[in-house]
Amino acid sequence: MWFKNLALYRFTEPFTLAGNELADKLSEKRFQPCAKHDEFSQGWTSPVNHTVEKLIHQANGFIMLCLKKEEKVVPTAVINEMLQEKITEIEEQEGRKLAKKERSVLKDELIFELLPRAFSFSKKTYAYIDPKGGWLIVDAATAKKAEDLLSFLRKGLGSLPLVPVNTIDQPISIMTQWLTNQDSIPKELTIEDECELRSKEDEGSIIRCKKHNLALPEITNHIDNGKQVIKLAINWTDRLSFIVDENLAIKRLKFLDLIQDQVTDIEADDEVAQFDVDFSIMSLELANFLPRLVEIFGGENKV
Repeated sequence: MWFKNLALYRFTEPFTLAGNELADKLSEKRFQPCAKHDEFSQGWTSPVNHTVEKLIHQANGFIMLCLKKEEKVVPTAVINEMLQEKITEIEEQEGRKLAKKERSVLKDELIFELLPRAFSFSKKTYAYIDPKGGWLIVDAATAKKAEDLLSFLRKGLGSLPLVPVNTIDQPISIMTQWLTNQDSIPKELTIEDECELRSKEDEGSIIRCKKHNLALPEITNHIDNGKQVIKLAINWTDRLSFIVDENLAIKRLKFLDLIQDQVTDIEADDEVAQFDVDFSIMSLELANFLPRLVEIFGGENKV
């Protein structure tokens, strides 16, 4: 359940829905498995496990939710082979070439025919709301995955006044400065051994460094020649390690030993209790970290 990525969004208006009100609205779009001819199905499910009916989990004022999506997979190679056989059969019978639109219709009919026999797989996307802090945080490695959850949530709630977090200083400028001037690095941060540099003029020109001493002159030489830092590995007070990118998205987040020790110090009787412990500690930690992250990059730009 520990989040591995953070897509950060800010409420532009206070989130005032109580937990039970939110749960009621989510229940209108509870997850149902794909019907016979559905290509996919999505809906809200318990963030804890399949034995728990409740669609939200609350701890210390934070609200966790989970979107489940099931998709059916019909292999492209199978479709193409069967489609070509069908096209050849019809063209031989009718003595003419099928138009592009006719081929497209045949393909749709074939997929519809194959869907009931298709394999299906499901995936879950977790998010939590921090009403007091004004955050909605999605565990998503891509902006599209996060936006898919927000779009589905917005449909269920009617509106969702959110914007991606935006800082006064550009993360690219600040991270580039850290690598050229060690004294500019905030005291609670440690720059680790990974970064990605991109040329200002040519966005295709990218250098990736892993397990590399970023204080070496070769890194500053690249920066002097016009490259900027677009991703950087950071350790925050020996509690969190992560990659931060040019959009202030957090990737490959790890909760380090100081936090994991807190977890092991608390005894949990069952899976639900353990989920509550993990969520409580994670959300409180991030509630301390995220305002400081925004401050480090110049504060929040609310324009």
